[in-house]
Amino acid sequence: MSIYEDLGIKPIINASATLTRLGGSRMPREVLEAMHAAAGSFIDLPLFQTRVGDRIAELTRNDAAFVSSGAAAGIVLSVATLMAAPNEPDPMAYPMLKGITRNEVIVFTSQRNGYDFAILQTGASIVACDDTLESFESAITGRTACLVWFAGALAVKSPPIEDVIAIARKHHVPVLVDAAAQIPPVSSLWHYTKVLGCDGVVFSGGKGIRGPQAAGLVLGTRELIAGCRRLSPPTQGIGRPMKVGKEELAGMLAAVQYTLDRDEDAILQGYEAIVQNWIEDLAAIPGVTTERGFPSEAGQPHARAIVHLDAGFGKTRDQVIDELKNGDVWIEVSALADEPNAIALNPQTLTSDEAAVVAARLRQVLTS
Repeated sequence: MSIYEDLGIKPIINASATLTRLGGSRMPREVLEAMHAAAGSFIDLPLFQTRVGDRIAELTRNDAAFVSSGAAAGIVLSVATLMAAPNEPDPMAYPMLKGITRNEVIVFTSQRNGYDFAILQTGASIVACDDTLESFESAITGRTACLVWFAGALAVKSPPIEDVIAIARKHHVPVLVDAAAQIPPVSSLWHYTKVLGCDGVVFSGGKGIRGPQAAGLVLGTRELIAGCRRLSPPTQGIGRPMKVGKEELAGMLAAVQYTLDRDEDAILQGYEAIVQNWIEDLAAIPGVTTERGFPSEAGQPHARAIVHLDAGFGKTRDQVIDELKNGDVWIEVSALADEPNAIALNPQTLTSDEAAVVAARLRQVLTS
């Protein structure tokens, strides 16, 4: 009996996304083995954090790297560091802002989202600028600590990031990118920093990298990473609740290596094959229209299957979703926010066997 069965919890077949509320992603054997091996010894934790970061930086072509307790924690520590720059951040200065005058963070209006709170808990204020380069440049003052750019689907209405970075450089404003779910492509690990020239980028550990869900990555300049390390446990202060254990450190290093070793083209082709099978399998159902949706909900370069319920279909979208959850197998799918009668099926979190179960169960629900 699994721990879930013992506690009366039904495991889920996840055709939605690498969502925190569903447990993120699956860790491969290599990651689990690394975490198990790390659990058996006592070590100097700050030294281990530094050495793991140095190795991850080398693997990802970055100047420096830091393992955080998630992407949101990476934002907190990075913003706090950039608020203090060029001085060393005082771990006890936040959110009281003792001696800190660069206490404003610019975010484009269309990119405002729930992760604003990762910025706000440093004590910084968010200055929202319209989705134009002129508005961004006008928002820059002597109090500006940085711009936080939320990559992926949230960035589609904003100016090109290359143009934003050019203006930021002119005014010596650091740019921090939240790319939590932007793997694939694996090149995101160095694209934002080494190609585009951002000061830092944060990733979730438990999404496309397939590491521990309670972990993340900050990649960027040596100054940024030194600040994150200074603010992080066992130091007291703003970073103290954001502890990363030796197991997560080992797991993230193994996950990065695992991700870099995989054939990404083959993985994406496998996703595409699942999507095409779903579309073909469900296309003949009366009152149902299927299509390929691209990119993913997070802006990743892989497709989803979009299932539309035609007007007058015998069940609502919410009824279909509820039935998928309440059968012998709990299947999770995504409800499209901008289309009240459509659901999306994401292949990223599934085995081929699970993908077949999703198609069979959905066909059963739609035709019963």
